[in-house]
Amino acid sequence: MAALPKSPPHGSAFDVDKLTSEIFSILENKFLFGYDAPNFAAPKPQPGKLAAGKVRILSIDGGGATDGVLAAKSLVHLEASLRRRSGDPNARIADFFDVAAGSGAGGILAALLFMRRKDGGEGGATIAAEEALRFLIRRRKASRGRLFRRGWPGGRAEKKLLREAFTDELTMRDTVKPVLIPCYDLESHAPFVFSRADALEMDACDFKLSGVCAATMAERPLELRSVDGRTRLVVVNGRVAMNNPTAAAITHVLNNKQEFPFCNGVEDLLVLSLGNGGSDFEDPSRSGFARITEDGASATVDQAVSMAFGESGKHNYVRIQANGVAARRQGLANYKKTRDLLESTEEMLAQKHVESVLFQGKKIGERTNIDRLELFSGEILREEERRKTSILPTVVLKRSSPHSPRTSSSTSLSISSSV
Repeated sequence: MAALPKSPPHGSAFDVDKLTSEIFSILENKFLFGYDAPNFAAPKPQPGKLAAGKVRILSIDGGGATDGVLAAKSLVHLEASLRRRSGDPNARIADFFDVAAGSGAGGILAALLFMRRKDGGEGGATIAAEEALRFLIRRRKASRGRLFRRGWPGGRAEKKLLREAFTDELTMRDTVKPVLIPCYDLESHAPFVFSRADALEMDACDFKLSGVCAATMAERPLELRSVDGRTRLVVVNGRVAMNNPTAAAITHVLNNKQEFPFCNGVEDLLVLSLGNGGSDFEDPSRSGFARITEDGASATVDQAVSMAFGESGKHNYVRIQANGVAARRQGLANYKKTRDLLESTEEMLAQKHVESVLFQGKKIGERTNIDRLELFSGEILREEERRKTSILPTVVLKRSSPHSPRTSSSTSLSISSSV
């Protein structure tokens, strides 16, 4: 079929139905069988055309049985692989990703791994994944394992941990790469995403990192103001709004042409999405149903993203999530000892991975979660090496000096193909 049929005469219901049927037939053929018509075919790369590379995205779920520990352990394994394969014993997660998004405990993990340290010098050295894991374990002990019943911040010990990790001087501007952390704004009745890109544009969108992390974990309404006091939010945790922020991170990259000028579709992305273990489906309480809802929302995002990537998802999109067996056997969120939790997360990582398949729902794959992390480390290292010889910049980061005045004019662009 070379062209769409002509419009039918006005008032002809039969012809309208026929036209609709033919349009959907074309779209269905394009989607399922790669139907190639001039009006519908995606542009193909021209021979010899310079490639701009792939933007590397890290996304971390908020909910789950492991309080963020499964995601943190995944990143510990990934960082160890990156160090071994790159030959750099000081390699950090933030060195190999261009964007990070995290909700709830995942937001805290993203903030920890991508914040600029005061002693980091001009480059803003970041912390290791193992150090971030230790922080989450300390937080869990401080909350006495009652995250879902009390929320965070809930007590003095937890608030003290926040102040220790994120001093008052640190704001969203003080992350070394773009970071996205969602919460739910009770006044606008809509999700609100804290964004480094927005923070660099204006003070009204810049918030203290300690406040951002408190907001994405808050089980009770929390008032938050921007650094200039002009923006006021009344928020609750990010898991309510966006338990799995992968889709938000992808949308941010595809629409942020200032920082990602040559990223036009999912074929230009490398995405790692980390879950935190399944919830207790036998828990009849209200909080149990809330966690089930979070799981369902995360799975829906995973399904949609998997379908968007299609065949390229085998290499470009990796989702790490437990299949629930190990989590249920250990009693889910009621781990009594940290050692039990760590052992269970290792068991989850040793499971065969679960993947979404077009029109077939979920299925168990052949590789373990650890295997997939190892393979993904190879993909992002190849991208790192490719950038060293590329002319076109994959990422053009907005930068702002830590000591510059807090105005939008202090923002500059740093163009580098090796970013």
